[in-house]
Amino acid sequence: MPLFSKRSRAILALTNASFKAILHSPISVVFSLLFPVIFIVVFGSMVDTRLVQLKIALAPRCDTANVIYRAIAKMNNITIDSSLLLPDVENALQKGRLTAIMDIRKDSPTWRVPHYNVLITSGTSSKMQAELLQTFLTNVIASTNQRFFPANPSFASLQTKELPGRVYRQIDFILPGQLGFSLLMAGVFGSAFILFSLRKGLVFKRLSAAPLQRSHIIAGEMLSRLVFQLLSFTIMIGLGYFAFQFTLVNGFLTFLEMLVFSLFGLIIFMSIGFIISGLVESESAISPVANTVILPQILLCGLFFPLENYPHWLQSVCNILPLTFFVDGLRKIAFEGAHIWDMPLQVAGLCGWAIVTTVIAIKVFRWE
Repeated sequence: MPLFSKRSRAILALTNASFKAILHSPISVVFSLLFPVIFIVVFGSMVDTRLVQLKIALAPRCDTANVIYRAIAKMNNITIDSSLLLPDVENALQKGRLTAIMDIRKDSPTWRVPHYNVLITSGTSSKMQAELLQTFLTNVIASTNQRFFPANPSFASLQTKELPGRVYRQIDFILPGQLGFSLLMAGVFGSAFILFSLRKGLVFKRLSAAPLQRSHIIAGEMLSRLVFQLLSFTIMIGLGYFAFQFTLVNGFLTFLEMLVFSLFGLIIFMSIGFIISGLVESESAISPVANTVILPQILLCGLFFPLENYPHWLQSVCNILPLTFFVDGLRKIAFEGAHIWDMPLQVAGLCGWAIVTTVIAIKVFRWE
């Protein structure tokens, strides 16, 4: 017990020293807090429907053997998902993953003058996208009617119906991405620079004489990062919630679940920083190596654009990156109200990355 107490005090002392070093590090403050806050303010103030994919599903008896369906299927900015079953379609619509459900029915009694009724069912969670979809379909009907049936008043009519649900705002997409960006930058850059400076300053060499293991030093560094990220998360989520109506489905409970979920990302990204600090031989080499790890994840993990906008061959790569698992999980918790145990894919992916990176970080750790 006394030995455990001494080790606990040593870890807490390392945590305190590391936390002070974080606060005095411009890199940690700027990249993990200032930049994400700027992005949240800028993107939260913008209204850009191009960020949301117009994905529609078909009603069970939708008529697909007609000219209007073929015209819609050829549109590049509309994706028709025919793989979802009816209960899944309604669930996806209410959670904002689907723009609308389309139903095309022929209501003309004659074959010479065909007429179709197009019904679009949307939810409040995708109201803005549904309005854009309605505009596209109106143009499709008008242009097709003018081309094939110029003598007829119209060959189709369009109706809309809206189901109740949550409003999906742009901040609901942007803020979880910026939380992931903050954790990635603070974990990789901050940890790599601080641990390298401690090693080069012979601090670790002096600590090696104490009854401390490598895991104790890593635990102390992670605790300091956890405290710092708690402050950063609170500031960013508070800004998004009060200034831009960021969705927290279950209020404070959702915030706590997001914080607990961030532990997975913290372990992974800090371990990557530890690995870099243990492998490089000079401080000038940290930035190039860290950027090699960070930039692909920033560009490929859906921080600024939905993964559906990427080519299919690239999506298979994006979906296995740790930042993708992390950001996707945060969005599900915040907007959809999912609990951590409801996301086995994201949790399993993060656990796998955490185990691999932690083992490598301990292996490559050097006292001097």
